[in-house]
Amino acid sequence: MTMVSETILVTGGSGVLGAAVVRRLLDTGRPVRVLSRRPQRAANTPEKAEWAVGDLATGAGLAEALDGVGVVVNCASDTKGAGKTDETATRHLVEAAQAAGSPHVVHVSIVGIDLVPVGYYKAKLAAERLLQTSGLPYTVLRATQFHDLVLAGVQQLARLPVVPVPSGALVQSVEVGEVADRLAELALGEPVGRAPDLGGPKVWSGADLVRAVLRASGRRRSVLPLPLPGKAMKALRAGGLLVREGGSVGRRGFDDFLAAAPLGDRTYGAAQAGDRAALKGMLTGQVSERG
Repeated sequence: MTMVSETILVTGGSGVLGAAVVRRLLDTGRPVRVLSRRPQRAANTPEKAEWAVGDLATGAGLAEALDGVGVVVNCASDTKGAGKTDETATRHLVEAAQAAGSPHVVHVSIVGIDLVPVGYYKAKLAAERLLQTSGLPYTVLRATQFHDLVLAGVQQLARLPVVPVPSGALVQSVEVGEVADRLAELALGEPVGRAPDLGGPKVWSGADLVRAVLRASGRRRSVLPLPLPGKAMKALRAGGLLVREGGSVGRRGFDDFLAAAPLGDRTYGAAQAGDRAALKGMLTGQVSERG
C-alpha cells in the first residue's frame, strides 16, 4: 500500500476528471501535488494541495514536480489538439519518473482505443504502450466517455433545427466522479498493469442520447439518424466504445446525470458544479467536502 508520507502527483489536476481525483485523494489524508503549466493556482484546486509548475510537452519542471513522489496519477490529455502531443507528453513523464526513482504511475485511458481507428485514439494507444514498456510500476484504467462530454456534444448538435446522429453508434458513458473514485483507489494500491475497464450502467444509441437531452431540456427537434461510412463508424456500430467482458460498470446512468445537470450551462464540465460548490464551502469552512 502507498505510504501516507508519499506525495501523490496528479497531472491534469485542474481538469474535470483531475480535479475530482485531487479532492478524493485529499480526503484520504495523502499529500497531493498538482502539476500545471500555469504558475497561478486554479480556482478548483484546494489550498491543501501543493501546486507544481511543469510542462509535459517539453519536460520542463518535471524533475522538481516528481521530487518525493511515490505515485503519479496521469489525467493530462491533449483533447484540444486531438491527442497530437499525448505521446510526447507521456514519454517526458516516463523519462522523468524513471529518473525520480520509478514511482507507481496510474494512467487513465479510453475504452476502445484499440478498436476504433481515429487519430486521437491512436495517440492514446501509443501513450499506453510507452508506459507498458517503460519498466515503471504502472496501472492503466480505461474508461468510457464521460456523461459531461456526451452532454456537451449533444448540446452543440441540438442547436440545429434537425439534429444529425450517426445511426447505430453505441455509447456507454460513465459518471466522472465514479472514474475519479476508481483512480484514487488504484493510486492507493499496488500496481496492477491493465485494470478492468470502467463504463456506465447502460448502453445507449446516439439517437436515444440526443432524444434524452432534448426531453430533459424541453426542446423539440427532429432527430435524423445517418448511416455514415468508414472503419471508425463500423467500429462504433459494432460496440467498439463499450466495456467488454471482464470490465466493470458504474451506478449512475446518463438519465440520472441529466436529472441533476445544469442544462442551461453548455460549458464542458458544468455538471460538476456540485463538486465545485462543495469545494468552495470546504475552503470557507462552511461545509465538509463530499467524496
